This record gives sequence, structure tokens and C-alpha cells, in this order.
Amino acid sequence: MTLSTRLAAGALALGLVLPGAAGAAEVELQVLYNLPGFTKFHQPLADQFMKDNPDIAINFLAPAAGYNEGQQQVLRAAVTGNLPDVYFSGYNLTAELVGRLAPRGQITDLAPFIEAEGGAAFMDANFTQKMAALGQVDGRQYGLPVNASSPIIYVNADLVRAAGGDPDAMPDTFDGLIALAAKIDALDPRYAGMGYDINGWPDDWLWQALIFQQGGQLVDAKTGTVAFDGETGLEAMRLVRRFVTEGGQDLLDWDQSRQQFGAGLTGFIFSTPAHVQTIEALVGERFELTTATFPIADKTAGGVPTGGNSAVILTQDKARQDAAWKYLKWITGPEAQNQIVRITGYLPTNKMATGADYLAPYYAEHPNVETASRQADRSWPWAGYPGGDSVRIWRTQRDIIGTVMRGEATPQDGLKRLVNETNALMQ
Repeated sequence: MTLSTRLAAGALALGLVLPGAAGAAEVELQVLYNLPGFTKFHQPLADQFMKDNPDIAINFLAPAAGYNEGQQQVLRAAVTGNLPDVYFSGYNLTAELVGRLAPRGQITDLAPFIEAEGGAAFMDANFTQKMAALGQVDGRQYGLPVNASSPIIYVNADLVRAAGGDPDAMPDTFDGLIALAAKIDALDPRYAGMGYDINGWPDDWLWQALIFQQGGQLVDAKTGTVAFDGETGLEAMRLVRRFVTEGGQDLLDWDQSRQQFGAGLTGFIFSTPAHVQTIEALVGERFELTTATFPIADKTAGGVPTGGNSAVILTQDKARQDAAWKYLKWITGPEAQNQIVRITGYLPTNKMATGADYLAPYYAEHPNVETASRQADRSWPWAGYPGGDSVRIWRTQRDIIGTVMRGEATPQDGLKRLVNETNALMQ
């Protein structure tokens, strides 16, 4: 390894930028994103952006391990005055980010930039109202949505057929899915009927899905307390227990569950569309893999939580803000979204990206990827909790949900404890 290579590697590990890396660019943007695996699309998109905008350099800091880690890194940087110019904020943590940074003048309201592009006409041309809302806090547009994912079902079509089901017409209710899983589970002692791995999931995305699909909410806006303290929360708790007792779910963490599914031993699992390519590789030629949309109990008012991130501008320097806005427009535009979807499997945030010049031919060839886009009209913002303690809240909730799934607590007792402890942590 040469000296220059060692210096570059060391700088990346420390989240630093080497002098001269930006060449002769007039503006250098320091950019932080989460999840190292996202380098596979961030870097080529940045390279293309810089080629088209040679006066702007994109310098990536070392990516944070996850959204929670990135959030803490940015909040610490806000105190030291060393914020990145652009940050890709997890949807469920953006309200907390704005709440901490806006009073200090450390995050940029995008309204003036949007108005300069044509205002509502610009937003309407690029984003649905629900997609745009993912970057809004208190009605203000602080971010533009970059990645979006809502939970979908990965289906072992062979096992579904063997159990008398139709993989091309999966049940659209949890009652129907649990009944199908029970039949798959009965086929062979080795099989698990289904996997809804909420007990090992790193965040509350799958829990919110059980609440939202009923038309429920996470927090009561008037009282600031848990909004699922009632039949909605109780039904969610009943479901997680039924997944085990009736659907034959094995209590594994999400990665083990994915491996078991890839081995052909599970009828269907719930996961993110970002796992499409990974799961296709795990499955190989073992069985026919299909995907299906998430079941919705309340067909009128129900929805699914949208995971992912929006790009926010943290710099308050005018020249950097202008350059950052160009970068935000590019990475949320149809061409960049076309590339991101093809690389990751996420659903596109820009509605023009689904057109014939972009993703339509790709979806025709890759129907397992296209499934998530059919849920765009029912995508709700991934919610956070007041008080800025969403990470700790979920860890507490997950432990309680696990006791219900294992039969150590009844759904009623589990919900009561979950509500009480969540309300206490929100104070």
C-alpha cells in the first residue's frame, strides 16, 4: 500500500477529507450519509454530479453505521460547530433533528429554494404529497426524499402452491396470511410458515406497520401520549403472538430469518424492498421467488410506514447552500432515482422516475422490485416519538413484544406494559 493510499484510507476512517481532493472546484460540500452499503450508489451519483458541475465537489465523510449513529454524530457536531453541509437524515429522526438544530439556525428551510424553482409546481412535478411529506416537519420542507421503502412480502411460491395457495394472489389480510402460513407449517416439520421478525428488527418499522395498516397512529397529537392504547395496539399484540402460535414462525433475528427463507424452509417473510437483490441471491434456483404488497386491514384509512432518508442542508453559507440545492435536486431527480432503484430495490421518490424513459422497462423485467412501488399511494411518514428518545423507546418496546411472542405475557398485559413504559420514556 502506497503512502497516499494509506493516507486516504486513514482519512476515510476518521471521516476526514484530504486536502486537494476536490481539485479546482469553487465550492466543496462536506456530505454525510448513513449505512456504508449505500456507497454503492452515493459515489457513482456524486461522480456524475461533479462531472456535470465541475465547480462543485462532493466530499463524503465516512458514512455512519446507521441512522441512529448518524443522528448522534450530527447532534454532537452541532455543538462543536463542525456540521456537514449536507446530511441524509432518517425519516423517523428528522423531526428531532429539526427540533434541535432549527432554534440554533443550523438547518435550512428549503422554501426559498423551492420557490425559486417554481414553488408548488416544482414539487408537484417531482413528488407526490405523501412522498414530499417525508421531508417535512411542522409543515415546512426541510428535506427532499432520497430513499424510500415500505415493507413487502417475500414469497416462496413453491411452498405456497404446495399448501394450496396462489403466490400471484396472496391474501390481503393478516387473517388470510396466517391461515396460509399454518398450512405451509403443516407440510413438513422443518418448515416455518412465515416470518415477521419484529422481535429482532433494529427499529420500530415493523411495529409501526402493524399499527398503521389498521389506520392507527403512533402518538396522540393532542395529549402527546401513545395513540395505540386500545383495540389497535391490542390487535397488533394479538397478531405478533398468532404469527408464532398459528403461523409457525420461528423466533429468529432478521438476518437468520432471511437465511432460513433463502434455504427454502419458510413460506413467506416480511422485509424491506432494499433486500430484493440480497434475497434473490440467497434463493438462487432453489425455488420460485415472488413478492407481494403488505396487507392493509383498513382499506380506506390504513397505510404503511416509509423507511429511508431525506437530504437536508445544514450549511448556512450562501454559496454552499446554492451548491447543496443543486446536489439535492440531482439526487432526488428522475435520473438519479432511476439508478438508485436499480442498484438497491427501493421504491423511487421522484414520480417521474417510473416513466417509460426510466424504470418502466426495468420493472417489466424485475417484477419483484416493482411491488414496492404499488404501495406508494399508501406510504405514510415513518414516525418518531416526542422527546428525542425514539431509539431507547424501541429497544424497550421490542423486549416487551418479544415476551408476548414467546408466550411469557398475554397480549393485554404486554400492551399495558408497552404503553406505560413508552409514555414514561416520552416525558
